[in-house]
Amino acid sequence: MRHLLTTTFHRHNHRLPTILHHLLIRHYRPPKPPAPPKHPKPPQKPQSFTFHDATWEDPYSWMSHLNDKVAMRHMDIYMEQEEKYTEAVMSDTEKLQSKLQSEMASRLHFDLSTSPIRWGPWLYYKRVEAGKQYPVLCRRLASLNEQFISNKDPSGGFDFVSGRKIEQKLVDYNLEAERFGGYAYEELSEVSPDHKFLAYTMYDKDNDSFRLSVRNLNSGALCSKPQADRVSNLAWAKNGQALLYVVTDQHKRPCRIYCSMIGSTEEDVLLLDEPAENVYVNIRHTKDFRFVTVNTFSTTFSKVFLINAADPLSGISLVWECEAQAHCIVEHHQGYLYLFTDAARGGQLVDHHYLLRCPVNASSGPRIWERVFDNDRDMVIEDVDFCNTHLTLIIRENCSFRLCSVPLPMPARKDAVRLKELNPAFLPLPNHVSQIWPGPNYDYYSSTMRFTISSPVMPDAVVDYELSSGNWNIVQQQNLLYERTRILYGTNSSGGIANGSLNNLNSDFLNEIKSEDDNLWNCLSEFYACEQYDVPSYDGVMVPLTILYSRKNKNKNQNPGLLHGHGAYGELLDKRWRNDLKSLLDRGWVIAYADVRGGGGHGKAWHHNGRQQKKLNSIKDFVSCAKFLVENEFVQENKLAGWGYSAGGLLVAAAINTCPDLFRAAILKVPFLDATSTLLNPILPLTAADYEEFGCPGDIDDFHAIMKYCPFANIQKDVLYPAVLITSSFNTRFGVWEAAKWAARVREHSIYDPKRPILLNLTTDIVEENRYLQCKESALETAFLIKMMES
Repeated sequence: MRHLLTTTFHRHNHRLPTILHHLLIRHYRPPKPPAPPKHPKPPQKPQSFTFHDATWEDPYSWMSHLNDKVAMRHMDIYMEQEEKYTEAVMSDTEKLQSKLQSEMASRLHFDLSTSPIRWGPWLYYKRVEAGKQYPVLCRRLASLNEQFISNKDPSGGFDFVSGRKIEQKLVDYNLEAERFGGYAYEELSEVSPDHKFLAYTMYDKDNDSFRLSVRNLNSGALCSKPQADRVSNLAWAKNGQALLYVVTDQHKRPCRIYCSMIGSTEEDVLLLDEPAENVYVNIRHTKDFRFVTVNTFSTTFSKVFLINAADPLSGISLVWECEAQAHCIVEHHQGYLYLFTDAARGGQLVDHHYLLRCPVNASSGPRIWERVFDNDRDMVIEDVDFCNTHLTLIIRENCSFRLCSVPLPMPARKDAVRLKELNPAFLPLPNHVSQIWPGPNYDYYSSTMRFTISSPVMPDAVVDYELSSGNWNIVQQQNLLYERTRILYGTNSSGGIANGSLNNLNSDFLNEIKSEDDNLWNCLSEFYACEQYDVPSYDGVMVPLTILYSRKNKNKNQNPGLLHGHGAYGELLDKRWRNDLKSLLDRGWVIAYADVRGGGGHGKAWHHNGRQQKKLNSIKDFVSCAKFLVENEFVQENKLAGWGYSAGGLLVAAAINTCPDLFRAAILKVPFLDATSTLLNPILPLTAADYEEFGCPGDIDDFHAIMKYCPFANIQKDVLYPAVLITSSFNTRFGVWEAAKWAARVREHSIYDPKRPILLNLTTDIVEENRYLQCKESALETAFLIKMMES
């Protein structure tokens, strides 16, 4: 009986937890998920504007009233709310951001200098010291180069074998940051031809201008003069005894040229004062330092003057003028002036640059400029560079870039010659070259010229081409396969074919070099595919589209994608390899670049067909490329993002207005979003080029075009917009109010969806000069894109 009672008790006792469990489940109420953060709502102060035949309301115009203390207090409060909102929305990505930041930081090369640039007896370079934020400008004698590479740490500047300090520090930009409120942002830097002085400009954020300083390179001390604010250009003269510089007016228009005699206590001499408000001035020295060229230009004319560098106070003489604004660069070589320009010829617009020349000592009559090369549609000259013995040309064949050289002086001929007739030496290049950048090439009397070669699937390669022998060296390039960067401190060659002469190689053989020696260039095409497509736009024009993806992670119609665009100022779209994008590529993202009209690389007509009243062409081109990616299953539907910087931000934002359902997300970096207000009432000074690009609202047709494409003026109502992250700065140089106005109006007009937030990422720092901040910002942007695609 006792046994039975015990058994019965244990049997019922065993069932008790199960009964309690079911009772708990029946009455359990799961906790409510936290409510999504609420976006800020700035005050609305309705204000009407009328211009020409249009009237519109702008309740957020108060945000740009920089001199209104009450408005700025409201703006400070609103910006603080935006900052907290962004932090709240992105709080669940902190671990991901940390991981991404670590990935990106691991790809930085922390302990390396820039590749040394030889000029005369010196090698100049910048390097970053351990634990420092900004670099140090240094130099060493080229004759001590072999001793220098005996260091284990060449950036140390002390050779332990010889026991000598062989490096000279010229400028420590960490100390410059202390002079200029915590920032070290350098715009111009010119060493004098006698290597005794350095003239440079640093951004002074308190005065929102660039300040000129001259440093004595022997003593390291700053010279008492010249010291000037608002400096936009520099040029040395009189073998380093005189410095010419350009000063801007209160509207940041370069308009006055001064000459300062180094070491003199006399006042700087005013050489030119341009009173017309629409005329701009800049200067540069020819590479042999024989002349200083002065360019003055407006929307209606362009002129080039010469100043004799040996006697800069002797006056200026006109050597070239043309109607309309044109790109004009004058060089001097052995008694001839060479002019590289895109000015109209015979009253007819030209699509590309061309090269002219004439003797320096021309007769008293009008100068007669002779064309150097005949028209060749197959070989378009994109850029030129000179040294004493050679002329180098960056040329484009269809969408492919090439680099070649011809010896100087060229044979004297009355008629223009086809480039092919001069048997140019084509220099070796890797596959998929997206741009070729001429290096500083300060040493006019050296036949070694430096170029940077860019590709979407290769880290930038800095290459020295020895034009006389044909030898070439890759002097700096990051090798991601081995997590190291290669810099040649000595006279080592890059090996292989780099030791051979290339003067007699034909183009077919060079194509073999390109295909067989990609590993020599540290090309990543084995891991990442790069494909080119021509996409038909709305009017049948074919728009070049570059698509990049990981061969390992490519899945048809399953990949998210990021489409880049710019399309302004005739500038090439930056398609260089970016280490931060590797984090997306390795996660299966497709990266694409749309070369829309308004950009560069396809002639002047391509640029003109995407500006002013034709700006909508750029936007429609971008939309066509976006649709191509989705329709051809490169990118999964509803997983496409857009990316635009500055004017590219306008392009992407306008494309979103056109087709908001085409994009899931977008990154807009310091974007130009309120074109109507900015062009009508510029708070920050605009240049002639800005009005030439986006239109002059005084012209009624231009004004109507601006109103049609302006992102702020064309936000759709009651439509679901993509998630957008806008990065801007509290520094008024970048117009933070445009980002704030656009964000507020999109939230006001569009359908609210917490999974598609509009965020502002606001910084107080100049991110471009700080690689740690760059990593942090890139990690935030990448985490935002990943979060939006997965939500």
